[in-house]
Amino acid sequence: MSDETLSGRARVEADAASRGLKVRIVKRQEAGSLHEAARLLGLPPSGIVKTLVVKRHGGDYLFALVPGGRKISWPKLRALVEVNKLSMPDAAVARDATGYERGTITPLGSSTPWPVYADESIVGAEIAMGSGEHGYSAFVDADSLLSAFGAVVADITDPE
Repeated sequence: MSDETLSGRARVEADAASRGLKVRIVKRQEAGSLHEAARLLGLPPSGIVKTLVVKRHGGDYLFALVPGGRKISWPKLRALVEVNKLSMPDAAVARDATGYERGTITPLGSSTPWPVYADESIVGAEIAMGSGEHGYSAFVDADSLLSAFGAVVADITDPE
């Protein structure tokens, strides 16, 4: 679901509502590190989840949900997606693919509903993720989010 006439936060809230998903968007301070951001948000570092846009060889994309302190394991993700090549697009391409700037990206309200792949370590947690706008975080129950998107949940990361 996307209506690019709405602000990023409004798109997130509208998409969440259409999926019956409870999302709490909070204003946040800038942080100099993952640990500082986690402290400010009252979460463990793993509770901050990056939504990364990943380009498939065929030209379409997927979302990878990666918890703080971890990075995509390219061999694991390629095996799961059953492709030989995946890559991270530059910021402009990611914005074109989602309607969001880097640092604000979320599957909620994306201009295109790409498939969601999530690291299994976020299961059972409340997480903070991009809210569609800089300066805000969206808090959501990971299990509800994963269910709402029919996400593929697997071990797709390695420690940073």
